[in-house]
Amino acid sequence: MKYTTLISAEDLVLRQGDVKFVLVDCRPGGNGEGSPYLNGHVPGAVYADLENDLSGEIVFGKTGRHPLPTVEDFVETVKKWGVDAETQVVAYDDTGNSNAVRLWWMMRWVGHDRVAVLDGGLPAWIHAAGVISTRPGVVTTSDFEAVPRPELMVGADDVDWIRKDSDYKLVDSRSAIRFRGEEERLDPVAGHIPGAVSLPFEENLTADGFFRDREELRQRFEDVVGDTTPEHVIFYCGSGVTAAHNILAFVHSGLGEPRLYPGSWSEWIADSDRPVAGGG
Repeated sequence: MKYTTLISAEDLVLRQGDVKFVLVDCRPGGNGEGSPYLNGHVPGAVYADLENDLSGEIVFGKTGRHPLPTVEDFVETVKKWGVDAETQVVAYDDTGNSNAVRLWWMMRWVGHDRVAVLDGGLPAWIHAAGVISTRPGVVTTSDFEAVPRPELMVGADDVDWIRKDSDYKLVDSRSAIRFRGEEERLDPVAGHIPGAVSLPFEENLTADGFFRDREELRQRFEDVVGDTTPEHVIFYCGSGVTAAHNILAFVHSGLGEPRLYPGSWSEWIADSDRPVAGGG
């Protein structure tokens, strides 16, 4: 069976030790001494660092906080994890999968859709399996080859006309308070991209950190995007990470594949000539 959006902890327990599964811990904190990863992770899991493995070089005044790496650089990282065309990748964290979704989207971006997020994250694994490991995951370097899908994303210039086109929906995935510009602790400018609507990613989850069921998610998105075609729905957030949470939920609900603006708000405001709504 191929998992392409979510996998339950119970299903993952049944596949524990399967050589065709590569588990990736995406929690912040690195993988050095004293890190959350070395203090305990899903047995066999390798580690992905948001800043170094899942992001590229920041260029002041041009990029956002977490620009995508080049396809070539990311492929080298994927090879080190032992991923090949037949590998089932499973990503997880312990914060509602707010980081793990970045890896999920990036694997699809390079043409590998055999990738899922562990629903409920590490807490769900501990509840289902009752076991964690302090041993780093060991893998053999693979011969992974990318089949890039640039159509899954848009750039800032695209967003500038998309935001004014009624055939498109530009969706901000940050909290409502950040969208309105009433609070901004991460970026130097508050507000949102003019023309965008708000759909905070946290609302994809139940109170105990699991994704809502498909019908609930479908209704949540349809209430905002209506009958807009999936490829005309563009998600962004602060730096292109948590917007992927909405994209996963959208795909999981059966509505199709929307697109990501990877640079997101932090890239948008890097150019002071770009318009801003809210924030005063």
